[in-house]
This record gives sequence, C-alpha cells and structure tokens, in this order.
Amino acid sequence: MTSFDDVLEEAGPFGRCQRRIFTLLCFLSIPFSGVYVGIVFQGFTPDHWCRDSAVVQKRQACGWSLSDSRRLTVPVVNNSGVLQQSSCEQYEVDWNSTTLTCDTRELNLSEVPVTTCKAGWEFDYEGRKSFVTEFNLVCSDAWLADMYQSTLNAGFLIGSFAFGYFADRFGRKISFLMSNVLNLIAGIVLAVAPNYIFILVARAVFGFGVKGGWMSSYVLLTEIVGVEYRRTVGILYQMFFSVGNLLLPLLAYFVTDWRWLQVVISAPYLLFLSYYWFIPESPRWLISQNSTSKALEITEAMAKENKKKLSKSFETLTEDEGDSPSASLLDLIRTPNMRKHTFILMFNWFTSAVVYQGLIMRVGIAGGNVYIDFLISGLVEFPAAFLILFTIERIGRRLPFATANIVAGASCIITAFIPDSMFWFKTVVACIGRLGITMTFEMVVFVNTELYPTFVRNLGVSVCSSVCDVGGIIAPFLLYRLAVIWLELPLIIFGAVAFIAGGLVLLLPETKGAPLPDTIDDIEFPNGKKENMVQNQQTKERLRSDLTNNKETTV
Repeated sequence: MTSFDDVLEEAGPFGRCQRRIFTLLCFLSIPFSGVYVGIVFQGFTPDHWCRDSAVVQKRQACGWSLSDSRRLTVPVVNNSGVLQQSSCEQYEVDWNSTTLTCDTRELNLSEVPVTTCKAGWEFDYEGRKSFVTEFNLVCSDAWLADMYQSTLNAGFLIGSFAFGYFADRFGRKISFLMSNVLNLIAGIVLAVAPNYIFILVARAVFGFGVKGGWMSSYVLLTEIVGVEYRRTVGILYQMFFSVGNLLLPLLAYFVTDWRWLQVVISAPYLLFLSYYWFIPESPRWLISQNSTSKALEITEAMAKENKKKLSKSFETLTEDEGDSPSASLLDLIRTPNMRKHTFILMFNWFTSAVVYQGLIMRVGIAGGNVYIDFLISGLVEFPAAFLILFTIERIGRRLPFATANIVAGASCIITAFIPDSMFWFKTVVACIGRLGITMTFEMVVFVNTELYPTFVRNLGVSVCSSVCDVGGIIAPFLLYRLAVIWLELPLIIFGAVAFIAGGLVLLLPETKGAPLPDTIDDIEFPNGKKENMVQNQQTKERLRSDLTNNKETTV
C-alpha cells in the first residue's frame, strides 16, 4: 500500500505550491506579535501622580509647570534608597478651603501628613493613550492591568485544546478560517469595549481564537511538506513572529491611541479570510478521515502546480501509522523516562513563556525609549532561527538547547547588576538574553515532538505546551509586582529559572540522528531501538547485495 509521504515525494516535497502556501501562512505570524506582546504599548503606564482639581486650576491660571504643581500635591518618598515623588499618595490638604496664590508653589509641606489619592490621577501622556490611563489602572488597581495579558494567555490555554480537537475533527482549513472570523470579531469588540471587564472578556476570546488559528495553520503547513523540510519550515514560520516584533513599534509610534492600535492589529484577520480560495485542506488529514479521493485530488493539484506528475500506480493511499494504541495522559508519566521527559519539557515550556514575555514586557517599564528599545530587542531575534538551523544538525539538539537557556539566565542576572549609567553595555547584555530565550522557545517545539512515541506525540506536545500558557498567565504578575519592590528583581527570578531549565535539558537524551520513537519501549530502551535500526539497515544492504549478485549471475 502507498503512503502519503510516497505520493508527496513524487508530487514535490517543497515545490512551488508549498512555497506559495508557506508564504501566505507566514503572514499569520506577523499580527500574532501584536496580540501577544502589544501590551507593551497598549498597556503603557506613564508617569502619574494624584490629581487635585484646585491645584490643576491654579496651574492653568498661573502658568505653572507640571513639576511646580506636583510639589503641592505629591510627597517625596524613599523608593529602594532613591528619593522620588510618590505616584500613589498626596498631601492631606484641602486646597479648595485654603488661600492658593501663584506664589504658593514654594511652600514647605514636608511636615504635612499624607493620604492615598482621592480624586484620581494625572498622567504624563507623552502623546500616547493606553487602557491604563483610560481606566486609571495604577496603584491599588495596577493588578488589573496585569489581567490584560493573563486573560489572553488563559484564552490561549483553552484555545489550544479546543482547536486541537476541532482541527482533528473537522479539518485544518475550516479551523483556520473559523479562528479568523472569531479573531476579527473579538478584536474589533475589544477596540470598542465600554468598560474594563468587557475588555478582559473580549481579550480572552481573542486569545482563544488567535492561538487556535495559529496552531491549525502550523499543523497544516507541516503536513503538506516533505519530511526533510518540516523542521526548517516550522522554524522559519515562527521567525515571522519576529518580523511582527519589528513592525509593532513602528505602528505604535504612529498609532498612539490603544483602541486604534487594536483595530490595526485586528484588521489583517479580515484579509486572511480570503485564504479560503488559496489554501487547500490537508491531504494527510483527509486520508485519516477516509476521504482518499479528495486527498488524491488535492495532491494532484499540488503536483500540477509543482510541474510534476503523479505515477499511475498511486491509486490508493493509507495512513502511515495504521492501528495504534489509544493515547492516555497516564502514558506521559507512567514509566521513568517518559515521566522525566514530560516534567523537563513542561518546565522548559513554562520557562520559555515566563522569561520571553517577561523580557519583552520589561521594555515598557525600563525607563528608556520604548520604541527604540523594543525595536533593538526585536532585531536580535532573527539570528536565533539561523543559529538553530546551523547547530542542530551539526552539534545536535541537547547542547544548543541547554546553552541557550543558560546564556539567557546568565544575561538576565548580569543585566540586573549593571548600573543604568552603562546604558549600551546593559542593552547589549539584555539583548543576548533575548536571543537565548528566543532560541529556547523555538527549539522546545520540535524537541518535544522528537521525545514522544508516535501514538502519544500529539497529546504530549499539547499537554506540555499548555504549561507555556500557564507561564504566560503568571508572567505579568511576576514582572510588574516584583518590579514595584525592585525594578531588577524580576531579572534575578528569570535568570534563576532559565539556569534550572538549562541544567534539566542536559538530562534529556540527544535526538540528533535518532529514529523517531514508535512505542514507549523505544523511549525506555532507546539502545534496543537503535540496534534494531542498525540490524534492519544491514539486512537491507545484504538483500540488495544478494539481488545485485543474482542479476549479474543471470546475465
């Protein structure tokens, strides 16, 4: 019986058709960047202080500067050894019942008691309007701003499982298209939401659809290219997320209102609906649904576009796996090596999400030019994909994977102790950390697939990667709440977590050149699998030699 991989080799493993589909689907990763890390600009928290309407009126009448009026409103506090004006307290003075003249700004109020803000806040907008300034999400309500990112990751978590089932049940193409409809609706609703609770709900739905659509298109892409191209295509597909990271600060620079920026981020999903006419269903999925004739029709169309022609002998198609045992969650932890792989991979997925998101969101609170800093940190992601492609077939998977984690961890810790006066040195070290964690994020995807047997591979990737979304839920609270204590404290935590992850990776087996495992026994007894492969190869070579000798004898 003929397998689909046999047909695909004849139709062209990565011909013009696959290159066209690959190019179209790569565009999907670009707006995903705005969804995933757009909080840096949409949730920007500018310098703020307590508002006093009487002081504001007098500032306008007397022509005071902001610093002049803040002296009458905001006390000076000691923040980690640094004296600065408070953002959440004000002097307990009723200026409406006090004679306030244009010379009052010189008063000494150091002995006046202080209280929490009573009439809202003033913001130094710097030309940008975020949901933080619109809904006053600062001080005691600052945790609500963290929820903006956490609800997105909660949507990611649910969407991964829901769309995983939906794509297996109804197809990759229909899942992709339905997600784009959902993304467009949820994105626009998010842009016009009247209150913050409504925003959080729309944000969760947006994450639900975006993650599901991205995964469906990733699976579709890897299923229509030859085996030898899957890893490269998967890594390059993820690299287009970095393209989005370069475009995002440029868009945010010109679109300064967070609601209009949300519209810009959501608009491409309307364009992606047109892919209905340009993207085929996965023939491999159709075969699994016993739609062999439709699968063959699509494959013939691919071959025609690739200027190939299928052999007339390809009349039937079958699944490669055949009958396989049903997968169970217990299979992931029942045996020693499977249990070890599962826990180590889970921790690395968690680490990748926490450190990657944390480093990106930290750009918004580091105090520099957020546009330039974001652009620079985005540029360093591009070498990550090329370093992976250059090393994994020469060195292997385990060493680059572990090294990337350790480099990211060391960079985070070193950055935390570099003084702000050494700005460029601090930026360079931080960028090295961003490069390391980007490599880790991209490597954990395919290493995960190589460490599970066939019948439980999809389940293993789904379960382990779900911890990534759990990390994404935690990341904003870990960053923003710890930064209140000390701005560099999150970097210490990120560094420690990345170090641990790198050390754990060294406990995983090397998968370079190793056959993909088919059963749990192949995981628990990898040497037996390798010996069998060698014996089978030797047997094939001996049979080939015997056949050649027989032909020569006959002649």
